[in-house]
Amino acid sequence: MSEQHTHERTAVTEQPAVTQQTAVADDTSLPLFHRTVRPEWIDYNGHMSEAFYVLVFGYATDAMMIETGLHAGYRESTDCSLYTAEAHVRYLREVAAGSHLAVRTRLLGVDAKKARFCHELYVVDAPDDVPEPEAAPVATTELLALHVDQRAGRTAPFPDSVRERLASLVEPAPAWAGRSIAEVPAVR
Repeated sequence: MSEQHTHERTAVTEQPAVTQQTAVADDTSLPLFHRTVRPEWIDYNGHMSEAFYVLVFGYATDAMMIETGLHAGYRESTDCSLYTAEAHVRYLREVAAGSHLAVRTRLLGVDAKKARFCHELYVVDAPDDVPEPEAAPVATTELLALHVDQRAGRTAPFPDSVRERLASLVEPAPAWAGRSIAEVPAVR
């Protein structure tokens, strides 16, 4: 339970499950994160509610933090953590109850105090499956996160080992990253 966000304790009491089968031998990518859609995540339209896409992405962020050294022990010993400063979610396809989900996390950039990363959410056939290479995500999110010293109440540099681990994972951004919401022209 130590790897959960406070808000997750009231919504879902599962810990992030990181599937190691997808980690590569050279340690240059993160393992996929897996989850199965629960019946209570289904909304009045008959598919997964938007809040639960974000919950799954939050769990995937927790898993990324564990893999990069920002785990519970680090947070407890330093009073530092990763805070999301900005996020852009794209809901691309409906997801049904019982669907098996796989989240791919990509680091897109890191500097002394912040990290830019994204998650791509896929529906797969079985709980620990890997998305097919040609599979399209059902949702994506791009995030900007700040490393924050909670005692000081401000951003702080990542420890060298964490920054170097994050930097080792940086890869080119997917084509969809960096977009913003288009303006809606006024009706005339």
